[in-house]
Amino acid sequence: MPFTLPPRIPPGPRRRSLLASAAGAALLVGCSESPDSANTAGSPSAADRARARAARDSAALATRYAAVIAAHPALADLLRPLRTAVVRHTEAFGGNAEASASASASVSASASVSASADGDGRAPASAHPSASASPAVAADRKTALSDLAAAERALADRRTKALLELPGELARLMASVAAAGAAHAFLLTEGAK
Repeated sequence: MPFTLPPRIPPGPRRRSLLASAAGAALLVGCSESPDSANTAGSPSAADRARARAARDSAALATRYAAVIAAHPALADLLRPLRTAVVRHTEAFGGNAEASASASASVSASASVSASADGDGRAPASAHPSASASPAVAADRKTALSDLAAAERALADRRTKALLELPGELARLMASVAAAGAAHAFLLTEGAK
């Protein structure tokens, strides 16, 4: 009987373990939704403000993805699915996905960002007319991926910290999106290798 070696298993967490941790984070948040009485005076509640802030953060992250795709078209296959998920997060929080799509269209129209990078590897603010709306992108692909991973990680951390102050349903959504952001950061880090 021939001896067969077991298949080589690469180091690091697997997709299943990342998904299981996302499910566990959602379970830790709790299953009961508390009523929000702060909305009775006509001002937006804390939950409404948190939802709007999360939608803006996701839209800004989608714009950042689009800027990296425009500056480094070779990364498009890796980044498009992640950007699509971020756009869906924007929609889940009640944000306008069309606004982030139009922002990415203006960023995509300026693919010359990487060609006009200055000495420190960042695109100058004068790279295109709406540069104030688009983030600077590193000229080096590896650095651009690392920057994007850091942005995903920072946003996931902020969202995780905000969980304790949110009502049930919004907290579960925030936990799920934070877990997805952490998974995106992991995938971007692996893509940068």
